[in-house]
Amino acid sequence: MNLIDLKIFACVARQPSLGAAALELHLTPSAISKALRRLEGDLDTVLFDRSAKQLSLNTSGQRMLEFARNMLSMADQAKADVRGEDARISCRVAGPAILLWRHADQLAQAMAAYPAASLHLLSLYEEDALAALARGEVSHALVTGEVLHGRAGHWSADWASVSLGMLKLQLLAGQQHPLLATPAGAEARCFSSEQVLAHDFVSPARSLFCGKQRGSHSDGWRDDQFPRRIVYWIDDLQLLLAMVRSGKALAYLPDFALDDANLVRLEVTDCGFQCMEEVHLVWNTRNAAQWQQAVVKALAGA
Repeated sequence: MNLIDLKIFACVARQPSLGAAALELHLTPSAISKALRRLEGDLDTVLFDRSAKQLSLNTSGQRMLEFARNMLSMADQAKADVRGEDARISCRVAGPAILLWRHADQLAQAMAAYPAASLHLLSLYEEDALAALARGEVSHALVTGEVLHGRAGHWSADWASVSLGMLKLQLLAGQQHPLLATPAGAEARCFSSEQVLAHDFVSPARSLFCGKQRGSHSDGWRDDQFPRRIVYWIDDLQLLLAMVRSGKALAYLPDFALDDANLVRLEVTDCGFQCMEEVHLVWNTRNAAQWQQAVVKALAGA
């Protein structure tokens, strides 16, 4: 039994087909089949139920998959810890695009101590990010407190989390928006709900965090108290921001979007609610390498 065969096995178990696994691993289907047969020979047991079109893990394969992931994780840990700062680490972080955007710079700074390392940011909704962590495909996941405290279906007793602070949502407008067209509006940036609600809004149809279809509830604005005229529905974050920058619509977005010089925060003077989310970094403490712990410590300190 060797690590290469275990890596191939874990990939095939994750992918929908042998062809998809071959593409990911840059191997031929024939080479993958030989590796699987070799592993089954080493174990003296069959791991897959084979049909003409696909491979499906059987009961033995399901048990072996957990062992394989643990062994691969321990091998990666040993390699990283032995080589220290010279290790060719692959830091893979999964989470909603909006959270990756918020913490990308901090992640890059946390990995700066490992010059041979690479950083991969995978845009996945929260449940999918935790599922990827459970499969061992990523080293860390970014999620909000709502999914964490609800202990999502993929939660493991081996996991730990650390808070990365609060994310506050704000009403944002582009510099060219009609509300800012007058000198008074541009200077005060304070408006009544009646003034604000007279203008078009843009909103995602799905939550930017969990990906669930929530319509007008997707961005946290209380439409039951302050009903908006949502004219544009855009799930792609960059396209949504472009619509706000153009001045065509207002949006309710996280406060760190204000790092964009073309966006302005508007205060609604008679708005009595606030929408806030706590952000958490989740990682698997079992077989965690020193560099993973260093990343957690750096982000928690930031």
